[in-house]
Amino acid sequence: MTPEGISELISRVSLRDRAAFDVLYAATSAKLFGVCLRVLGNRTEAEDALQDIYVKIWNKAGRFAVADTSPISWLVAIARNHCIDVLRSRKPAAVELDQAADVFEPSPNPEQAAVASGEAQRIYDCLGQLEADRAAAVRGAYLNGDSYEVLASRHNVPLNTMRTWLRRSLMKLKECLEG
Repeated sequence: MTPEGISELISRVSLRDRAAFDVLYAATSAKLFGVCLRVLGNRTEAEDALQDIYVKIWNKAGRFAVADTSPISWLVAIARNHCIDVLRSRKPAAVELDQAADVFEPSPNPEQAAVASGEAQRIYDCLGQLEADRAAAVRGAYLNGDSYEVLASRHNVPLNTMRTWLRRSLMKLKECLEG
């Protein structure tokens, strides 16, 4: 069927001509079903969507402007938009309860949180046993991510001295934590 013929049928459908609607359906349903099937990927859903689409065409036929668009493009746009709405309204597939038990929870459980809190307190206690400038350098390097150069400048010491401070401070922290 020609585009002019489809335009004529749509115009007649806008006047509630059932015979024109039957002819329009016969001429275009295969194409629109293909669009539905391609978008939805499910034959049953595509068949249901096609019915809804032709109800929309029946109700919107008066909005079709013959001069503005190709009639088949107008029909395909209605079909495609409806199918996209169907996709959006789909509920996500329910997860089996057994699968939900396998979901990883990244936050620590209460026991792990208590252990980590105790270990953190031990580290802070051991840092308190270091000289104040050495403890500040360790915090700067390993908690704040400051570079050796920045720390050496901040504490007014040569770079190699800063490296020595950090190495010796880590050894003292290790001894304290192991003891």
